[in-house]
Amino acid sequence: MIIGPLDEYPIHQAPLPMARAATSDRNFYDRNYFNAIDTVDDTMLVTGFGVYPHLGVVDAYAVVRRGNAQRAVRFSDALTQRGLDSAVGGYRIEVVEPLQRVRVICEHEDLAFDLTWDGSFPVVQEEPHLIVTGMNRPIIDAQRFAQVGTWSGTLAVEGTDYAVTPDRWIGSRDRSWGIRPVGEADPAGRLADEPAGGFWWLYMPLRFDDYTITIIIQENPDGFRTLNDATRVWKDGRVEQLGWPRLHFTYKSGTRIPLGARVELTTPDGKPLELEVTARTFVALHVGAGYGGDPDWQHGQWKGRGWSQSQAYDLTDPALTGRIPFGVIDHAASARCGDDVGGGLFEHASMGRHDPSGFADWGSVAP
Repeated sequence: MIIGPLDEYPIHQAPLPMARAATSDRNFYDRNYFNAIDTVDDTMLVTGFGVYPHLGVVDAYAVVRRGNAQRAVRFSDALTQRGLDSAVGGYRIEVVEPLQRVRVICEHEDLAFDLTWDGSFPVVQEEPHLIVTGMNRPIIDAQRFAQVGTWSGTLAVEGTDYAVTPDRWIGSRDRSWGIRPVGEADPAGRLADEPAGGFWWLYMPLRFDDYTITIIIQENPDGFRTLNDATRVWKDGRVEQLGWPRLHFTYKSGTRIPLGARVELTTPDGKPLELEVTARTFVALHVGAGYGGDPDWQHGQWKGRGWSQSQAYDLTDPALTGRIPFGVIDHAASARCGDDVGGGLFEHASMGRHDPSGFADWGSVAP
């Protein structure tokens, strides 16, 4: 029987039990993502939890970067029933106050934390995210909301304890659900002979004292923008669209690792608004966190019941430095908008051809 506890509530969106998604696509998912950034030193945490109903899997991960090392822990198990509990192994999420306060707990001898998230501003409903292959099949068709905020609690990494206080620990979170590649890969088929020429992505949720700015941009290899979302939310809930951002990136020479970016925005009354973002430390999401291209573990991958794993990564290892650019990288960021100073996440990926950046192919790098 697939009737479950959620079916007691008037929240159905289709004539189906809540345990069944309205789509039969095997890649249907439902996920949390969080980052926690120490604004004083270069410690950064990225963590998340996901449910994959058609794969029968529930999993979670946490990755902390300190210096040139990343420590990752991962949990996975069989999904038996969908309900209000978000938990797997030693990991759980408690929604204390919906859309405002969330508690995230990880219990592992190498990496443990008990952290409470407080939203600094209302959540931002992002534009739907859609990527369609040349065969007109959606490989990503997702809805998300995002929020910036602060953290409080405790963090312990390999025997070192950190007091996490909201005066220095900031971050962002998102909730997303829909379709995206998860678990074991689909057969490549025609895509093996006719692969995409490149992928370019920018995601920046930034927190200032009086407002938050969230920018999401995705472009084809020729620069055609398939996703453009630039939004400012004020403390009183006012929402402004900030036009069509013009981007000016600075990359580390010989790489595609960004050093920073200048973003030209436009307020609703037509006035220019300039944003300067400087990249700090980063977490490579495909080095332990399970995102695309991670050879050690993938979200939704069946690992058996009650599985967990801990792994350390030396980011100076040539085996890692060679592949770090070929994935999504989450940078901590300092930001300035006019006279206002803030910070947050600078998430970027530039792989393959991207004409606006001058990258002709997969091997192209900044001069």
